[in-house]
Formats: sequence, C-alpha cells, structure tokens
Amino acid sequence: MAKDSQTVEALTRWALCESPSHDAAAVNAMQELIVEGLPQTGLMLERIPGRDGLGDIVLLHTGPATAQQRLFVIGHVDTVHPIGTAAGPLPVRHDGDRLYGPGLYDMKGGIYAAICAIADVARRGQARRPITMLLSPDEEIGSPTTRDLIETIARTSAYALVVEPARAGGAVVTARKGVGWFNLDIQGRPSHAGTHHADGRSAIREAAHQILRLEGMTDYAAGTTVSVGQISGGTSANVVPAHCRLVADIRVTTPQEGDRLTTAIEGLCAVGPDALLSISGGLNRPPYARSAGTAALYQRAQQIAMRLGQTLSEVPMVGGGSDGNFTAALGLPTLDGLGIEGGGAHTLEEYCLVSSVAPRRTLLAAMIEAL
Repeated sequence: MAKDSQTVEALTRWALCESPSHDAAAVNAMQELIVEGLPQTGLMLERIPGRDGLGDIVLLHTGPATAQQRLFVIGHVDTVHPIGTAAGPLPVRHDGDRLYGPGLYDMKGGIYAAICAIADVARRGQARRPITMLLSPDEEIGSPTTRDLIETIARTSAYALVVEPARAGGAVVTARKGVGWFNLDIQGRPSHAGTHHADGRSAIREAAHQILRLEGMTDYAAGTTVSVGQISGGTSANVVPAHCRLVADIRVTTPQEGDRLTTAIEGLCAVGPDALLSISGGLNRPPYARSAGTAALYQRAQQIAMRLGQTLSEVPMVGGGSDGNFTAALGLPTLDGLGIEGGGAHTLEEYCLVSSVAPRRTLLAAMIEAL
C-alpha cells in the first residue's frame, strides 16, 4: 500500500503538470518535474533544447560504459489535452483503483513505471548493456523534432522497449499500422452569393467531392482507412467560398499499400471547373511489422513474465502509431505497449489503473536485466 500511495502522489503531480505538445513551456515544465524527481542512482541526464517552437528532449543513460549495442527505452511526455483540462472537464481524482487525469494512461504512467524500473536496475548494478531512455516532447503530433534522433539511437541499439499504454489485461503491442496525414488546399473563385452566384466557383463544393473520393479509398479488407478529420474554408455566408482546406488521416498495414495510397491521393484532380488542388503531406510513420526479431523479443518477455508469476499476451496489429514505428521499420526488434493499464486515452475519461504500475515496473526491470 505504501508503494501505491507513493505512485498516486507522484502521478497526481505529473497529471497536474499539463503538457500539450504545442506548448513548449508546459512540456519543459513536465520534463523538469521528471528530472527533479529522478532517483540518485547513477542515472546520467542529457537535455537537448527544443526547436521549431516545441519542447526539449530528455535522455537518461545508465548501464556499463561499453561499445555494446544499447537497450533503447522510449516514452513521450506530451499529451493531447489542452491546458486547463485538469482544472475543468477531467479533474485529477482517485477512485478505487482508478486514477483519473489528463495523460496518465497515455502515457505518464508508463514513463513513471519505466523510470522506476531503470532506477531499480541501476541500484542493483545488473545492467548487461548500456541503457538509454528517451522522453519525447512531440510524439502526439508525429515526432517532427525527435524522429531523426530516435532513428540514430535505434541504429546503435539491440532492442527497443516502448512504454506506450498497455492493452486490456496488460497485453503488449507487436505491430502497428503506418500513419500519414495529407493536406488538400482547394482554390475556387469568390463571388457574391446573391447577385453573382453563377460567377463563383465554390471551393467547399469541390471539397465535398474530394471528401467522398478520399473516404472512398478506405478498404477494410486490406486494413486501409482514410478519414477526413478537419475541414475549414469560406469567409462569409453570403460569399461563394474561394478557399477550403481538408486534412485527411490515413492508416496502412504495409509500405506497399502506403505507396499505393500516396500515389492515389497525390493524383487527385478537380471535379468542377476552375478549381485548383494543392496536395501536401504524406506517410509520417512507417508500418511496424511483427518481424521475426520482434516475435522473438515478445517470446522472451513472455518467459520473463511467467517467471514473475505474470501473464503477458499480445494484440493483433493496432491502428494507432507510436515512436516504435520508427525503430521497427529499421529492423530493430521492438516491443510496444509496455506501459501501464487503464483506459480513455485522448478522452475526458482518461484514467490509469494504480494496481498495474508495480507489476509493470517489476517486469520492465527484469526485462532490462535479462536483455
């Protein structure tokens, strides 16, 4: 119970330190809170200043100083919830085994368990290879400033452990779809909607045609989905709109399907006369396949869990992306979903299960020592 109370106290502070991706100061405050609470167990800290208006990257290092390939642990401190969520629609509260609060399940709880596990290993001096943990400031928006560093570290690593949220029952993730975002900017011709309607070329009308085309590319049998999630345009209700913008989200299971879909989207043409399309974007997370190396890593994790009296299952390929997509695409054995249990990710009912933190901490520490 003492450990649970410490966990609740720490995670309550972390949830109250809100850290939406685009607020660099808030993300840096969260990084600072984590750094201030680090156990004094020989963890070496490296902090890389943020760029492009985003927060800092924090790296934690421990283990023997050898040329051996490292163990790479990955987490992100940024969340989707805006500042004020904890003071408003999602207050931090402890209800039985559930601790509610923004970002606790995705994924501050997983970071907490992983840091505790790494500290446990450092205290015991049992690490067999160098260990690096990366705390990303921008995973929720596609990792624009951290991808290059993640891929650089991955190239000198033996394994990647990603502490994104666990699935039901603590199940881990061994495959993820690739993710892409496309922007369609549509230029029409404005006119007075009452007196010169025929002179106009509505960008919103053209957008309606393109939305149907895009969403029609969804192929559930192939695991491909296309969703237009944002639309903006027009200036006034009495003006035939000259501009409209769409943002489409795509998910694919293979690189080949990603290439096919990219070609199809980039080849879209205007339906109506005098409309111009400008298309940008692309696949920003490659598919994460369940490779032989990842399958072997999962089996090893299962055996370690069994020795601890735990069970560890996996789920089929999931639709959400993570930084594990980058490491897996480079051929690095990658085990994802090693964070804690809970629910309501990205919603106003987000919570973590306090009772899942200690077992995950124990499993992660045992895996780090064994690997």
